[in-house]
Amino acid sequence: MKSVTFRSSLLRVPAAAALLLGLAGCGAAAGNARLDSVEASGDGTLRVGLILDSTGAQDFLSDSQLAAAKLAVQEINTSGGHKGKPVELLPQPAGDSAAQAKELAAARADVVIGPTDSSNAASAIDVLATAKIPLISPANSAAGLSKYKSGGYYFRTASADVAQASVLVKLAKDGGAKNLAIVHQDTSYGKDVSAAVASAAKGAGLEITGTSAFEPGEAQQAAASAKKGAPDAVVLIARDDAQGAIAELNNAGLSGSKVILSDGAFSQYGSGLGSKALDGARAVVPGVFPSADFQARLLAVDPGLKDLSFAAETYDAVTLAVLAAAAADDDAGRSIAANLIAVSGGVAPGAEAKQTAGCTSYKDCVSALRTGGAANYDGQSGPIAFDSSGDITSANFMVFTYGADNRAKLSGRESAGRTGR
Repeated sequence: MKSVTFRSSLLRVPAAAALLLGLAGCGAAAGNARLDSVEASGDGTLRVGLILDSTGAQDFLSDSQLAAAKLAVQEINTSGGHKGKPVELLPQPAGDSAAQAKELAAARADVVIGPTDSSNAASAIDVLATAKIPLISPANSAAGLSKYKSGGYYFRTASADVAQASVLVKLAKDGGAKNLAIVHQDTSYGKDVSAAVASAAKGAGLEITGTSAFEPGEAQQAAASAKKGAPDAVVLIARDDAQGAIAELNNAGLSGSKVILSDGAFSQYGSGLGSKALDGARAVVPGVFPSADFQARLLAVDPGLKDLSFAAETYDAVTLAVLAAAAADDDAGRSIAANLIAVSGGVAPGAEAKQTAGCTSYKDCVSALRTGGAANYDGQSGPIAFDSSGDITSANFMVFTYGADNRAKLSGRESAGRTGR
């Protein structure tokens, strides 16, 4: 089988986007469609749209998501589609996220998958929520999106950045650390994850010896500050110039197995760092490595596929949307939004928790629904279980351990709960 790549493709939320998130969706719909009881209002044809916003050097991300969406629709239609009719994947629109959202709404999309970059989510949400069309992102990770006023029409199959905090702390504790220092980039990502790590450390009984922030290219002082506390471990939370920060930590005597890297700092550094700078260091990457079977099915759709980033999350987003329509026996966006929590295995506030065996394919899940049972879809990305904010409530992470050559190899897997909080 052709070799394809799975990488951590972690996208920044620029300052302008962070400000937009801070406005909490001033023009968005009110209420929470995720919890509504609705009557059928669809037209009998389920239409799925895609917002693919990755361009230039990141365009490979769009390729993997498009292939995964096509695969999901193909396999759903092979299993009977929605109410005996084929599910339609709408033609890909052009323009920025807002323009794509408007075009898809005009094309009568019932659900939209995307966008990739968290900074593009708000504009798409505002358009689609007004049209009562749910948006499910396979890649958005900005913590602020959990509270964005979407009227209940926004979901994501990717975990929020802060979900990794408990895993980073567990890695430190598993390594024998009794305390840790936090060094973070002075951005919304750095601040959010730093605060979450501090909280998780407190809950795990680990002392925080110090927290220091840095701007890209200026990590020397932060590294020196971390050293003063003589920490057993240091958690580096960064996206821009993580390599420079690692080098400064190394210069300060904080290197090797003492170092734990957030997802944004993960990279194959190799000769870009001094010898053994990361020997024994660990890093986390969200998600799970795609199975050989899933890779083969994706390549059958697009033989030219070079990367699988967000493919599992996209496949699951499409599958969940169609399952929600099946549970509602209706293809309207409001019906889909109101049933996504249930078919994902989540429990709405005030609802009775039910023990339902997981199903791992559209065919098996829809079969359960047709016989009067419930669907609890555990997909290619793992268990999902949306909460009332549209966030997944459990998240999987791959753990990588670095060797003396500063290159990392997959060494384990961890999971974290309540990612949306």
